[in-house]
Amino acid sequence: MDARADAAGRGRPALVIFDCDGVLVDSEPISLACLTAGLNRIGVPIDLETVRARFAGTSMVSIMEHIARDYRIDAPEGFVAEVKAETLRAFDAELRAMAGAAETIAALDLPICVASSSDPVRLRHSLGLTGLLPLFEGRVFSSVEVRRGKPFPDLFLHAAARMETAPDACLVVEDSVPGVTAARAAGMRVIGFTGGGHWGHDPAGADLSAAGAERVVSDYAALARLILAG
Repeated sequence: MDARADAAGRGRPALVIFDCDGVLVDSEPISLACLTAGLNRIGVPIDLETVRARFAGTSMVSIMEHIARDYRIDAPEGFVAEVKAETLRAFDAELRAMAGAAETIAALDLPICVASSSDPVRLRHSLGLTGLLPLFEGRVFSSVEVRRGKPFPDLFLHAAARMETAPDACLVVEDSVPGVTAARAAGMRVIGFTGGGHWGHDPAGADLSAAGAERVVSDYAALARLILAG
């Protein structure tokens, strides 16, 4: 059987594209808490659960556009940089790789890359801190490299092009509705992942399935079986 995934999802993928936050590293509980605290400081009346539901998986550019439009609050100069710095400091103390991620990914006999809404500094910091960077060195793509971030397909299409792989031969692993939506819009298969701490409300990932994930898993053992089964 051809190693490339066809429209029906048969065959192993030619490329596996991993999201970073909430898939490779358990960063979302940390970063969402920092973002919520920052937004509260500038007068945005929003709680952690609303931030999770609305902004998990999206870029800071998109988040601040939403805040300006929906709450009519313009962040002061330096706000985004301050929140990013606070988040990185929290990562230093708390961030961990997803259980089983390093071992599973190292054992995959398939091309892999990362495509994330995070900026390059945060990506390298997160992957380096958790020891995952050597697995993806030179194959880490950020939303700052494209015009539109998730839920638009631009980032995944960019990653596929850089990896010289047809979109319909790619399999994406995502933990957010915007990410799943972006992958489907790019014409790619997508598996939903709910192993992160921010998915305690719904380990079955109903929202991810509704957005188009073909399967949802909560650990790397199950993820590896799905990837290798094709």
